[in-house]
Amino acid sequence: MATQKKPLITHIFTADPSAHVFNDKIYIYPSHDIPHNGEDNDNGDEYLMEDYHVFSMDSPDSEVVDHGEVLHQDNVPWVSKQMWAPDAVYTNGKYYLVFPARDKDGIFHLGIATSDDPAGPFKPEDNYIEGSFSIDPCSFKDDDGKVYVYFGGLWGGQLEKYRKGSFDETVGEPEKDEPAVCPKCALMSDDMLSFAKDPVDIQIVDKDGKPLLAGDEERRYFEGPWMHKYNGKYYLSYSTGTTHYIVYATSDSPYGPFTYQGRILEPVLGWTTHHSIIEFKGKWYLFYHDCELSNGINHRRNVKFCELEYNEDGTIKTITP
Repeated sequence: MATQKKPLITHIFTADPSAHVFNDKIYIYPSHDIPHNGEDNDNGDEYLMEDYHVFSMDSPDSEVVDHGEVLHQDNVPWVSKQMWAPDAVYTNGKYYLVFPARDKDGIFHLGIATSDDPAGPFKPEDNYIEGSFSIDPCSFKDDDGKVYVYFGGLWGGQLEKYRKGSFDETVGEPEKDEPAVCPKCALMSDDMLSFAKDPVDIQIVDKDGKPLLAGDEERRYFEGPWMHKYNGKYYLSYSTGTTHYIVYATSDSPYGPFTYQGRILEPVLGWTTHHSIIEFKGKWYLFYHDCELSNGINHRRNVKFCELEYNEDGTIKTITP
C-alpha cells in the first residue's frame, strides 16, 4: 500500500493542494493558512487565507522549492477576503490560476489570474468570472483541449444557497431524504476568461442509478472536487465533509452522471480533507493535507502526498493515513 509522507512544506501552513505536472516537474498550488487565535465555526471564518504560494518538485523524491507569493488579495480589485483553495491549468500557451474569494459583499465567486510561468507570479483579472459562485474550483483540461471547471462547497462555501437559482442567504441543505446538492461544472471559453456555457449540475448516483441523498453523508458531495482520467474513464473525487472521507465516482462523460465507487482516503487529523491526483512518469500520486504540524488545529494545515494505486478493474485502493 502507498506509504504516507511527512509534511512537504514546514515553513508556512498550507492546505488544499492542487498538483499538476508542467514541464516535467510537479507543481503544487495550495491555499495558505495564516495562524490566528480566532474560533472555528461552520461558516469557515477561521480560514483567513489571503495569498498564494507556488511550490515545485523535480521528482517525488526531491526537495520542495517555494517560489514565493504569486498573488495577494490586495492586488485583486473585486476581492474582500478569504482566497481559498485554488487550481491551475495550462492552455493557450499560458498558465491560468483559478481561485475562489469573497467579493465586497461577502459572496464567493471564482477569479482568474494568468502567468507565462507555472511558478508565477500571476496577474489577476479585474473582475470575477461572470456567473461564477461558491468555492473549490478544479480546472480540468480534457484530451480534446477543452477546459472544464468543477466547483462548489457547502456551508461556508455557500453552494446550497443557490438551490433556487440565485444566492439566497436563507436557503439551507435539502432534507435528508431528498437528493443531495450537486457539484457544478462549467465549460470555459477559449480565452479562459468566461464560462462558455452556464454551469450545470453534476449528478452522483449509486450503482442502481439513483441520486445520492443529502442524508447519505458517507457518500454525498460536500466540497473539494477533483477530476482526472484513467484508462479513458472520468474520475470525479471529492470530500464528504462531515464524515471526512475522500471518495470517488466514475463516468464515461465529463458531465456525468457519475456512479459512486468507494473511498480513496480515510479521515486525516483535522476537520477538513482536500486533495488532488496526478500521474508522474508512470506512477500515480495523491496529494492531500492534514494537521500534523499544528497537532490538530484546523486552520493550520500541512500538505502531504503518497502513491495512489489502482486495482485491475480500475477501482482505487483505499489509503489509510
